[in-house]
Amino acid sequence: MQKLPSTFRQTWLRFLIAIAALNLVWEAGQMPLYTLWQTGTPWEITYAILHCTIGDILIAAVSLATALKVFGATVWPDKRYGLVAGAAMVIAVGYTLFSEWWNVEIRQAWAYRDIMPRLPGIGTGLSPVMQWLFVPALAFWLVWPRSG
Repeated sequence: MQKLPSTFRQTWLRFLIAIAALNLVWEAGQMPLYTLWQTGTPWEITYAILHCTIGDILIAAVSLATALKVFGATVWPDKRYGLVAGAAMVIAVGYTLFSEWWNVEIRQAWAYRDIMPRLPGIGTGLSPVMQWLFVPALAFWLVWPRSG
């Protein structure tokens, strides 16, 4: 088994730290768009924010691992950085579209308030989709190893 370079491990770890911090902020910010904001206790809201942030970390980790497996774990982050980042974001957005549909429409595990902007045609909340476009993009940009 080939040992991965320290740049790989450092970038991976820094990415997960950035993802955790940025998603925690995003989850707290978008909470008023969900019915729990009006119906939950402060403890339930706090728990939901932390629970969702942990889920976000897992989504990001699995998406990045999958993108690395497909597009080059042995050369990343020195090469194919943008390709891997883009692929990880596409995977995360795809999962989010499914998960939001499944948990809102089928399981009814959570619900949107009427103030949640929705994607036309499918009804998925815009905020969780935008989360997986902006948060990973910012995290990948923040941790991009720059020479010099």
